Amino acid sequence: MKKYFGDKKFYKMVMAVAIPIVIQNAISNFVNMLDNIMVGQVGTEQMSGVAIVNQLIFVYNLAIFGAISGPGIFTAQYVGQKNDKGVRYTVRFKLILSVVISVASILLFTLFDNTLIGWFLHDNGDGLDLMATLGYAKSYLKVMLVGLLPFALTNSYAGTLRESGETKVPMYAGLTAVFVNLVLNYVFIFGKLGVTAMGVVGAAIATVISRYVELLIVMVWTHSHKERAAFAVGLYKGFYIPGELCWKIIKTGSPLFFNEFLWSLGMSAITQCYSTRGLQVIAAFNISNTISNLFNVVLISMGNVVAIIIGQILGSGDTKEVVDTDRKLITLAVLASAAMAMLLMFLAPLFPKFYNTTDDIRNLSVRLMRTVAIFFPMHAFLNAAYFTLRSGGKTFITFLFDSAFLWVISWPVAYVLSRFTAITIIPLYAIVLSVEVIKVVLGAILLKKRIWIQDLVA
Repeated sequence: MKKYFGDKKFYKMVMAVAIPIVIQNAISNFVNMLDNIMVGQVGTEQMSGVAIVNQLIFVYNLAIFGAISGPGIFTAQYVGQKNDKGVRYTVRFKLILSVVISVASILLFTLFDNTLIGWFLHDNGDGLDLMATLGYAKSYLKVMLVGLLPFALTNSYAGTLRESGETKVPMYAGLTAVFVNLVLNYVFIFGKLGVTAMGVVGAAIATVISRYVELLIVMVWTHSHKERAAFAVGLYKGFYIPGELCWKIIKTGSPLFFNEFLWSLGMSAITQCYSTRGLQVIAAFNISNTISNLFNVVLISMGNVVAIIIGQILGSGDTKEVVDTDRKLITLAVLASAAMAMLLMFLAPLFPKFYNTTDDIRNLSVRLMRTVAIFFPMHAFLNAAYFTLRSGGKTFITFLFDSAFLWVISWPVAYVLSRFTAITIIPLYAIVLSVEVIKVVLGAILLKKRIWIQDLVA
């Protein structure tokens, strides 16, 4: 039992890192749920249009996450070395990548909005208006593009602060932002306090404003607390990064970037396969994913915890401790996710009642939530295994483990079943999720071999 469960000191250490991240993710997802319900109150077409755009922006968000994850590995290990100059170099790398990806994404979404949104629109005779959905989606996307750059810059700063052990500041900034978003959503969507009701456009405006608020908070705190964020000293005095370090980050981080980008693109492609079953499915998935994400906060947060704690121990060079700590973190992640899965199974029927949509869509969303809940523990293990491998710089293996698997196995299964069979959405969804059992076996083998134990900054 001692191999898988830590003592009081261990859990106190883990909770110090995990609780701020869990709280931030939980509140962010809770407010996102409230936002989603507000849009869902306007109508099914509006909700579906927003869901499609958010699926596209999801690819951008993961591209940013992947881009800053590579330098983030080095950041965590430089922190373990107490090397402020090294941390500063990695932050500059993050900022440059964030700007480049944001500008490219804005151009792509602007030039090909009709094509990208239309990819998800299929008329299955369910009585929903496809052209209206397209119009709402385009209006929402146009405003959301203004918020891409602040999102990227916030993640560059907040990620560095977390990797440095300053987890509370990003949490407070995130909480403030979601509160601003919630209040402004209520005002702009429904037209309160003398403001004209703007529907989905109002939801987009509220989101963009909240992102600028979050960026302002993390930047002001970072540059006014240089004794606790030493990397900020001289951060913008030129953008010099040693060539050798650039190459190491690119070599280590490129598979991470392409993994996150291709994985998110693959998830969108799988969602597009699901969308062939009609616009009702898009609406039901919007409800299901929003609620499931709220119950998934422990799973997602534990990935960040693994990355931070394991990265710092690797930087300190204690091989024995890193193996023991990782095993206990994975056990904690799986058990906590199993508890959240049971809670979701029980509470699933409550949430769809808040949406202004049909009973068929509500019932379908409940079945989707209960289906994905079954796989929570498996996903918790896979997520923790992914971040373990990534912390040691085994990024090419994580690329094969994650996005390559999705494109080679998961997506072809979804494509074939959606195009060449009449199988309904629930068994289709369950089959696509279940093929990841193969990854569980592969992940367990990779962890046991300990090939991930590597000090990158020694």
